[in-house]
Amino acid sequence: MLSHMTPRRWWQSAAACLLAIVMLGAADANSRFGRLGHEMMCVCSCGQILLECNHVGCPDSDRMIGELRQQVASGGGDAAVLNWFSAKYGPTVLAAPIRGGFDNAAWIAPVAFFLLATVGTGVLITMWRKRSANRPATAGIPSGMTAGEDSLRERIRRETEY
Repeated sequence: MLSHMTPRRWWQSAAACLLAIVMLGAADANSRFGRLGHEMMCVCSCGQILLECNHVGCPDSDRMIGELRQQVASGGGDAAVLNWFSAKYGPTVLAAPIRGGFDNAAWIAPVAFFLLATVGTGVLITMWRKRSANRPATAGIPSGMTAGEDSLRERIRRETEY
């Protein structure tokens, strides 16, 4: 069936495929605005995402949303918009750190500490097991204790029982 297609049909099919690929990769400004607005925090100290700030009379959210609309309309990349807000309001405006540079530590450190703690706990348990396996049968008697001291300890134990 493909061999019966005319060159005109080939060009039409190729143009339709190219258009589909371009349209799939294109994101409209509203979805980009919404995605970026949900990656930032309102700076009014309400602790909410910028686009979800319901703080009555918030002095900052309207201004920040306007600035976000301007930045999205200017055509800069997502990282550029987030970096602009971070430079203006400080890194606390970001809901999550941008991946890259020193901010990678915010993503890597918790995982690294968890893995190190897990491995350290495993090593500690292994050392305890080896130490208890190597103990002699007289584990309750401290080294250097004589049989007389052992009988004294037994007598003390009997006399202090209820």
